[in-house]
Parts: sequence; C-alpha cells; structure tokens
Amino acid sequence: MSSPIGKGFSSVFLSRQSRKSTSRVEDKESAMSDGEGYRNPTEVQMSQLVLPCHTNQRGELSVGQLLKWIDTTACLSAERHAGCPCVTASMDDIYFEHTISVGQVVNIKAKVNRAFNSSMEVGIQVASEDLCSEKHWSVCKALATFVAQRDLSKVKLKQITPRTEEEKTEHGVAAERRRMRLVYADTIKDLLANCAIQDELESRDCSHMVPAEKTRVESVELVLPPHANHQGNTFGGQIMAWMENVATIAASRLCHDHPTLKAIEMFQFRGPSQVGDRLVLKAIVNNAFKHSMEVGVSVEAYRQEAETHRRHINSAFMTFVVLDTNDQPRLLPWIQPQPGDGERRYREASARRKIRLDRQYIVSCKQAEIALSVSWDPSNEVYLSYNNVSSLKMLVAKDNWVLSSEVNQVRLYTLEDDKYLSFHLEMLVHVDAAHAFLLLSDLRRRPEWDKHYRSVELVQQVDEDDAIYHVISPPLGGDPKPQDFVILASRRKPCDNGDPYVIALRSVMLPTHPETPEYRRGETLCSGFCFWRQGDQMTKVSYYNQATSSFLNYVTTNVAGLSSEFYNTFKACEQFLLSNRNDLAPSLQTL
Repeated sequence: MSSPIGKGFSSVFLSRQSRKSTSRVEDKESAMSDGEGYRNPTEVQMSQLVLPCHTNQRGELSVGQLLKWIDTTACLSAERHAGCPCVTASMDDIYFEHTISVGQVVNIKAKVNRAFNSSMEVGIQVASEDLCSEKHWSVCKALATFVAQRDLSKVKLKQITPRTEEEKTEHGVAAERRRMRLVYADTIKDLLANCAIQDELESRDCSHMVPAEKTRVESVELVLPPHANHQGNTFGGQIMAWMENVATIAASRLCHDHPTLKAIEMFQFRGPSQVGDRLVLKAIVNNAFKHSMEVGVSVEAYRQEAETHRRHINSAFMTFVVLDTNDQPRLLPWIQPQPGDGERRYREASARRKIRLDRQYIVSCKQAEIALSVSWDPSNEVYLSYNNVSSLKMLVAKDNWVLSSEVNQVRLYTLEDDKYLSFHLEMLVHVDAAHAFLLLSDLRRRPEWDKHYRSVELVQQVDEDDAIYHVISPPLGGDPKPQDFVILASRRKPCDNGDPYVIALRSVMLPTHPETPEYRRGETLCSGFCFWRQGDQMTKVSYYNQATSSFLNYVTTNVAGLSSEFYNTFKACEQFLLSNRNDLAPSLQTL
C-alpha cells in the first residue's frame, strides 16, 4: 500500500486515537505496572563462547554442537514450567541463516509458548555475537515439543497465561502448529503420493553421476552417562548431533569437499534410548539438485550385541550445500540411485524439496511479505490452511486496537500499521458458540444475511475443516463490473477451554477459476470470525478484516461514520444466527 493511502486513513482516525476500549486500557495499564523488566517465567537463556573444540574443519561452530545447546536450553525451559523431568518429542524444521565462527558468542533464548495436557511447545531463538565488532546476527529459530514425565503419576500441565502481544500470538498459533505435527506423517505421505515428480533419471548422463551407494555411512555409538539426562534417557540433542555427523560424512563423499548444513526437516523421536544402548546411525545421499543435496539419516537402537531386533529411534532429512570462496553455492554432481529403494528415496527427495520450498515460503513469511493470492494445490494445502488460521490469530492478538464507535452494543475497532488498515466488529448474541460456528462456516449461506455476497459456489471440499469457494460480489466504488473471489475457508474448533472457534478466510488461486473479463478479481488478505463462549447460550461474535487497497475507501467511509453498512450487515448476521439457531442439533453432535 502506497504512502498516500497511509496518509489518507491516518487523517480519518486522527480524532479517534484516544478512544480506546476499557478492556484494552486495562490490559495496557496492567502491562505497564509490571515495569519494563517483565520476563516470561519460563524463559531460559544460555550464552556460550565458541572454542576450537566446538568447531569443524572450517573454524565454524559445528551444527551438532549447536543442536545440543539448543536442546539443553529448551529442555530447561520446559522443566521450569512443568516442575518435573521432560524429554524431547520433536524438533520442527530448522533453517540456518548464518554460520558462527570460533571466538564468537552464541546466545540462545527459549520459552514455553503453550502447554497442552502433558506436552508443551518451546520456542527457541539463536543469535550470534562478535565481541570485537559488537555485531549481532540471527542464526536460526526453532520450535521443540517436550513431554513431561513422572514415575508415579500422570502429568497434567498447568496452562500458560500469555501477557504480551508476542506471547498471545505464539500461544494462539501454537495450537495450529500442534495440529500440523499430529498429522505430520500422514500429511507427508499424502503429499508424496499426490505430488507429480518429473522423472529426470533417463535424461541424465550416467557417466557423470555418482552412485548413491558410494555415499552410504553407518556408524555405531554407545550411550554413556555423559550422553544422558538425570533419568538415564539419551539427550535428544546428543542424538541429533550424532545424526548431523554421519549426514555430513555422507554429503562429503558426494562433493569431495566440506559441505554446509542449511536446513533440517523435522526430528520426530519415536521412542527413548537409555544409557547402555547401542545406537546405529545410517546416512545416504538421497538426491542431488543443482546446488543442494538431501541426506537421509535413520537411528536404530539395541541393547545387547546378541539382539536381532532393533528399535527405530529417529529419522530426519538434512539439506547441504557446498560454498565456494565467495560463499556462493557450487554446482553438485548428480546422484545415480540404486534400483528399488534407492529410486524410491530419489523421487521422494524431489517431492520433499518441492514441499520444503512451499512450506518455507508459506509458513515462514510474514503476512505482509506474502502475495495476496497464493496458488493452491495438494502439495501446499496443509501449509496454506495453517497460514490462513495463524494469520487471523495473529491479527486477533494485536494489543493496539482502537474503539472507533459503538452503536446498540455493536463495537467497531480499528488498527493501523505501516501497510494495512484493519477493522474488527464485535457483539454478544444469544446463541451457543458451536451453533454460531456451524452456521457461519458454510459460506454458501452467507448471501442470506450479507448483501456483499451475491452468490457462493463450493468449488472443492478439501477436507473436514477446509473448503474453497467462488464468491460473486456486486460492484463496489463506482466500478460497473461485479467482483469475484476465490476464497479458502479454514475452520477450527477450540483446542482448550478459553480458545475461540475460528473461521479464517483468505484468497487463493485455482487453475480451474482464472480471472475472466466478466468480473474484476478481488482479493482478501486476512479475514474471518472468532466465537468465544460467554456463558450458557451466549457468544461473543467477532469479525476481523485486514483491508486491501481496493476496499480502503469503503472501509474508511464506514469507520468515519459516513455509512452504516458495517453496522447493518453485522446486525443482519445476528438476526440470521437467532433465526437459525435451532436448525443444527444433529450437526452439533460432531463438535
């Protein structure tokens, strides 16, 4: 959005900046009363000076050593909240932005974002510091899941109470990330099955290819007391460090150089190992692309040498590059996979690479940095759904909403930042939250109360929680053409008591529904409903919208009080909910 637009809506609200809601003022005063020294009670910080014994052959901090420090810091944060021993259950994807040299300092900060029943998500930030130049760099961010363990009783973790805007955002989005983790294996399996992989093996010159078997590595480690925690379980960070070691050897056998680890796909621990176990680590280069390669690593455990059965402990996929003297990625030789399992791993690596690129783009981008309409396809549907819901939750968590007006108990809030104007309508309705959620989830019924929706077609029911609609809207702002939208609607039930029901909406692109001369294609960046249960048969209904430039004049006209369309539409929504609240008894049994 250009600066003249920003100036335009800044002037509209100049006289309204002091009109904040009572609840928002109280929250602000509460935060200020804590003083500037507020610190999350679960936060743990670790600072380590990188010594030669911590580095690789290039004088840079070994990623394996960094993973051990990350795991230790995150575990201490989890145990501070749980009050009992905790073990690593998984570590989400990690993308390394910067290397760390000998003599520099690693600063690691970890805090619990959200606690569930017996597991919790810990957020980790890693930065490096040069003590001579006083420069600081961001190295990576990580998300780990820890499980609390007690010997004699079942653990029920106390809930986290977020206080700052950042904590509220992470707390809300953590539930969506947990949902992705729980279906991670099935999601990857489905994506690999549905993703079209270009078969390049036949077109490559076999004389310039390296047999994958030449990169195979197998190594065994004996778990000793220094490798384990106070319960005798092997540190997750230690296992990850051993995995990084064998993966680096496999990558080196392909490139005959010293590779740099750029990314790790999710570590998921399938079972524990203890002091005295033998861990067998296996690694092989699955595929080599133009400038990067994927190495697959697996870990198995056994107790005695005579044992024939081995327990699968962990698997991961690591992406390496080889940097030249200018720190630019070098070209890599092609891989010749073995027939059978080797060719399967080769093609799966190609699919995972596409998935990683989609996921890194969709999940890691800030909302303002992502295109309004992203192409939807089966390979990115999970991550688009995640981005859809998490973007709405981040908007809800903002703490600088301003009360602009209140008419007949319908409140209109506004929020301004550098790029967007957002508005938020709120009212109490005598309808159960689950009823309201179900009634408004199906966009095909929205024309019954919203005149801005002329017609709605269900294009695709993606799954139980996600659907894609084609919406036709009447002309807006003097344009003679009606508008059309292709919208992904993602709905979520509450994860815990106190969580809202959520319906998130965002624009996507579908090849079956391109732009046509008949309509002017509109886009919605982030919008949707949240429903909070306020008591028996009473719900707080909130609608949020991050307005794009095409709707700016319409939004500012309503906020300035020159139009009552917002109010009339929201009251029509209330009447729709009241009139249909008894129609959904069978459907409510599934919630």
